[in-house]
Amino acid sequence: MKREDPDRGAGGGGGQSRPQVSVVVATRGRPALLRRCLEALVRQRLAGGRYEVLVVDDGPDDATRRTVEAFAAAAGAPALRYLRNTAAPGPAGARNVGWRASTAPLIAFTDDDTVPDAGWLHHGCAAMAGGAAAASGRVRVPLEGTPTDHARMTQGLETAEFVTANAFVRRDVLARIGGFDERFRRAWREDSDLHFAILSLGGEVVRAEQAVVLHPVRPVRWGVSLGQQANVVFDGLLYKKHRALFRQKVRRQPPWLYIAIVGLAAAAAAALAGGAPRVAAGCAAGALAGIGRFAAVRLRGTSHAPSHVGEMLCTSALIPFLALGWRVVGAWRFKVLYP
Repeated sequence: MKREDPDRGAGGGGGQSRPQVSVVVATRGRPALLRRCLEALVRQRLAGGRYEVLVVDDGPDDATRRTVEAFAAAAGAPALRYLRNTAAPGPAGARNVGWRASTAPLIAFTDDDTVPDAGWLHHGCAAMAGGAAAASGRVRVPLEGTPTDHARMTQGLETAEFVTANAFVRRDVLARIGGFDERFRRAWREDSDLHFAILSLGGEVVRAEQAVVLHPVRPVRWGVSLGQQANVVFDGLLYKKHRALFRQKVRRQPPWLYIAIVGLAAAAAAALAGGAPRVAAGCAAGALAGIGRFAAVRLRGTSHAPSHVGEMLCTSALIPFLALGWRVVGAWRFKVLYP
């Protein structure tokens, strides 16, 4: 396939009105983070006429709209558009609104809490010039000092194979697969689903190592990991759609430690109710040992500040029960048993 100059428009002429690449940013109620992202997007190496930015508000709210309008009015800025997601709620639906309203043959996805490098679009377009269906850029998570459990989880973006915090996809490929599956209502697995759909079509997904976005760790509330367990529901949908790829790239085995903890806790309760206190004590001790092991794994290499240690101990006692509960919800909702 003919290679394209990443600093030329898709049709080759400098006077054309059609942009080379459309940037889609889904957002919800985070105007300060969005402002930081837009500041980086309007300072790209590509000339303003070479790209457009579409911000899709999944809220929506007036503060987000005003933020976009302020950038759109700046002289020399690329075309910026504010769109509302009034259809399927969630990042998948919001991104579909964005790319379907775009005008470029190449779509770049990033999130409102990233800071794209000045050469992000230039290098992403260069990686796509060989005709690949999609490209995965590099995410850097800057950390200072010993990380918390949440920071380490965020740092996992650096080794993720394909995430919408930094991805480039041809518009015709998105159209062919129908875009994002809007049944993924949370920011979880919708990017893996898109990735797997492209691979299932035989599309080539390349790495764009020089296309870099920063993803600073955001402050979060105590116990944030408890609410995140609801994400497990959508593992069921991903597994149902892409069983072989799920086992190859996501998870091969069920969470045996969680199952052991919950099973032993249930056995302890049953034994106590049945008048066998010694058996109950043994099962409870086993469950506590499992929780201790889980907490130790989470604390390895992370902060040992008293507040963080306390959070890890408390949440480690609850996560196995929540995760398995949400797994049952996912199995029921999507009619599938998954590892």
